[in-house]
Amino acid sequence: MVTNDIIYIGVNDHDIDLFEGQYVVPNGISYNSYVIMDEKIAIMDTVDKRKADEFMQNLAKVLNGRKPDYLVVQHMEPDHASCIQKVVEAYPDVQIVTSVGAKNMMPQYFDLDVSGAKIVKEGDELNLGKHVLTFVAAPMVHWPEVIMTYDKTDKVLFSADGFGKFGALDVDEDWDCEARRYYFNIVGKFGAQVQAVLKKASGLDIQVICPLHGPILKETIGHVLEKYIIWSSYGVESEGVFIAYASMHGNTAEAAHKLAEILEAANVKVQISDLAREDAAEALEDAFRYGKIVLAAPTYNMGVAPVMGDFLHHLEIKNYQNRTIALIENGSWAPAAAKTMKATLTKMKDINILEPVVTIRGAVKPADIEALEKLAEILL
Repeated sequence: MVTNDIIYIGVNDHDIDLFEGQYVVPNGISYNSYVIMDEKIAIMDTVDKRKADEFMQNLAKVLNGRKPDYLVVQHMEPDHASCIQKVVEAYPDVQIVTSVGAKNMMPQYFDLDVSGAKIVKEGDELNLGKHVLTFVAAPMVHWPEVIMTYDKTDKVLFSADGFGKFGALDVDEDWDCEARRYYFNIVGKFGAQVQAVLKKASGLDIQVICPLHGPILKETIGHVLEKYIIWSSYGVESEGVFIAYASMHGNTAEAAHKLAEILEAANVKVQISDLAREDAAEALEDAFRYGKIVLAAPTYNMGVAPVMGDFLHHLEIKNYQNRTIALIENGSWAPAAAKTMKATLTKMKDINILEPVVTIRGAVKPADIEALEKLAEILL
């Protein structure tokens, strides 16, 4: 139970290998849904079709013979909305409550008559009896139709995909790490929109946050809001240097690790990632976490190693900004990696590219180590 009247009916998914078909979730994922039991009953979102049967059983158990009055749909992404039709078929008198954007999306997913849906917008209220729900528009956090819902009675914010994290609820793990990876990979592009919602939330007395993924938040709300302020403003969360490298024959990797060694000897915290072998979503998370970044890559087909090109592409589409970046390139006969990396980086906002670029031609030689030492001095 979340409160005396708000009951959790979500499910854990440990069978999933890739969330959204791309993000590794070794500890699974939760699909959260809630029921507000009052004179009138409101279901808050549904779950992914992968767990439809378990969800419907949870719902029936909580209802215990009663019929729901409302199904509040905050977000139309299939991992939260897949069971809308099942709920309507099981409880034909239920009224869908949602934004106009979500209503317009429903026919794209379901064979439903949504003409009777109750459309709500910013500031509208829904009275359940003791509980009064008010709606908060949250467009592009992270889809355009999103609304959040605030229960004035129990001071609970149902936050859609905001404040979520990877990982099932029956796994004990650090919130920050998987919430950060979730935020920057799922929501990170839309920092300005998240800031707008945070401003609205600051005017509410929030005692509980109920996200659509991850744990229900109570005692840690202050900490969570602090992190979201940093993340959504593209601020620097951790002091140190993040080194991301691609390496074809081990030479660029050697240079990256040598730089890490030099920095660590100067008491600088270093996080390093082999982009070809480590989780790309983790690397993207670290790129946003630290303020100083080193990108090291060999030349490939007169450009840059593809895995580095992919990484830079993902940074660009996630609205990467406000960082200091140093470059290391390798090329035996026509180094072009730095030029290619700069071409993408210069499209991003407030990116300071340090000079000079460290250029290695093949194996790492003593002169290259001297150049890396000078680069470390600039990064300190």
